[in-house]
Amino acid sequence: MDPRYPTGQFAYNPTPTAASRRAAIAAIGALPQELKAALGSAQLDKPYRDGGWTARQVVHHLADSHMNAFIRFRLALTEHNPTVKPYNEAEWSKLVDAQLDPQLSVQILDGLHQRWHRMLEAMTDSDFARGAVHPEHGPITVDWLLQLYAWHGRHHIGHLKLTAQSRA
Repeated sequence: MDPRYPTGQFAYNPTPTAASRRAAIAAIGALPQELKAALGSAQLDKPYRDGGWTARQVVHHLADSHMNAFIRFRLALTEHNPTVKPYNEAEWSKLVDAQLDPQLSVQILDGLHQRWHRMLEAMTDSDFARGAVHPEHGPITVDWLLQLYAWHGRHHIGHLKLTAQSRA
């Protein structure tokens, strides 16, 4: 198993079913509780792999990333093919607030995911087909974003679990 991708690499399904969408929406709704469970046994200042982020940085990254994701969804739902802004994740992880108590980011994710999950549950097929442009990925759809961020949460929960498994 490659510790960079404990749940496998992201793979977009261009023909999602109603069931696969429901599963992705459920994954986004469940992330805060899964995060709390994984964080309970994680070693906060231990990297999940050599050269990787610490568990503390992973939690703060989840908040950073999912705040950006929520905005990307909202832009795609309210504008015609907006360009979404990428950000330098590695540099953000070095900022001083990435050393704070990860519970601050857990609190952010609690409220954010409640709003996001509710928004996703109310979306229609045409909403999922709406487009945006990502400077690094080109044209994307809301379906692509949904699949990416459902995967993203599981991906980083896997990293937290790796820090717990390596307890000395």
